Amino acid sequence: MTSDWLQLLTLDLAVAGIAGLVLLGDAVLPGHGRVWGRLTAVLLAAVLGASFVLDVSGSTPHGAYVSDAWVLFFQRVFLCAALLAVLGALDWLEARAPLRQAEYYALLLFSVVGMMILPGARDWTLLVVSFELMGVPLYVLSAWAKNDGPADRPKLAAEAGLKLFVTGTASSALTFFGLALILGFTESTLISAVPTGALPPLAGVGLLLVVAGFGFKVGAVPFHMWVADTYQGAPTPFVAFLSVAPKAGGLAALSVVLLSGWARQSAVWEPAVLLLSVSSMLVGNFFALPQTDARRLLGFSGIAQIGYVLVALCTHTEFGVAMALFFIATYVFTNLGAFLVVHAAAEQSGGHTLVRLAGLSRRSPFLGAALLVFLLSLAGIPFVAGFWAKLFVFLAGYRAGLVWPVVLGVGLAVVGLFYYLGVARSTFMSEGESSAPLHAGVALRAAIALCLAAVVGIGLWPAPLLQGATRAARALGTVPGASATR
Repeated sequence: MTSDWLQLLTLDLAVAGIAGLVLLGDAVLPGHGRVWGRLTAVLLAAVLGASFVLDVSGSTPHGAYVSDAWVLFFQRVFLCAALLAVLGALDWLEARAPLRQAEYYALLLFSVVGMMILPGARDWTLLVVSFELMGVPLYVLSAWAKNDGPADRPKLAAEAGLKLFVTGTASSALTFFGLALILGFTESTLISAVPTGALPPLAGVGLLLVVAGFGFKVGAVPFHMWVADTYQGAPTPFVAFLSVAPKAGGLAALSVVLLSGWARQSAVWEPAVLLLSVSSMLVGNFFALPQTDARRLLGFSGIAQIGYVLVALCTHTEFGVAMALFFIATYVFTNLGAFLVVHAAAEQSGGHTLVRLAGLSRRSPFLGAALLVFLLSLAGIPFVAGFWAKLFVFLAGYRAGLVWPVVLGVGLAVVGLFYYLGVARSTFMSEGESSAPLHAGVALRAAIALCLAAVVGIGLWPAPLLQGATRAARALGTVPGASATR
């Protein structure tokens, strides 16, 4: 490996270096967990700033990894999510796990390293290894608060970690089996090595198995069974990260495989992805309606949101991919911010149910207003970031001829508005069990404020993010044109 190759991985290696520094520092100077958390946040912000200055474009001679505008877009999204997640967890970790803070930050960062490699992987081996590097630390973090909660209540963190682990390993098994079939026909580990002409049936089965494996990672129906229970049992500051960053990683992997490598075989994979999209929109929206726990509600809401973004992916056009990227970037700030508000309220209200959120606006006007903005963005109300995200995704689908999924998505967005406004009603129009002022920590408030600024800022001026998403989609090199199945 030469220095030129290492230059392509500058940002990835920097994040891995931060993780190593935090672990080593905690071993030498234990008991300073909050210091390592603050240092992690500062260094992540520095890496994010460096991504706008450093030139890390290029490709390896063997073609296994490339770095371009596509990769940089996702890496910045991952860095933003990690920075916000670290800020959101600082106070919680100091209160609940003061001696294990550095381990938490290191595991989170190692997962981010896997995510950052994913968009640039052009080799099946590298893609799978980075996917596992992303996923394995998440299993541990899901069960991090294994002893958290009142003594008379069941401990849900172990169950959350187990369900995520079991479904994650099942998805890996499906992916590996699918790859065995694909590599048997292509005789190459390069993703771009696609059989010419009609795809052999077993190779098509292998491709669908790979799509199913990725479907677990993004939480699409019918591979969603882990989402609600894991969100309910895992630590809420971590769930805020889990609900957005791995989904962005899964979207990156799906796009690389289906739109860059196997775009000309869309007749095989497009009906399957479209089925995932429609199923996710239906199940996510209707299953969110009866939920009384805010974490489960946001979990099913996230399933529906993935359904929306898959509509744009099915267009397999440059415009559709750009709109999918715009959607996932706005979703990171919106959903992460919503979970952090729920966490801040639950820490002093004693629970995550909608009843516990009642009267939040009177106890903390800042948190109440922030949650309202995030809910309106998730619902797609003008003029916040989520409005443009849904509008552009549906526009991309309509332009590509996916009329009936778009009409269904618009109708289901109205269903989503019902349960989002139900949460807002509880926050603003219901009397809570307590009227005592609610105070969140400085770091947590800063993370929520950053998310709020991004959601409002993108809603008022979406052009910069749109331009970045368009450049990224162009760099991916999708195959234009209508699908062979339409």
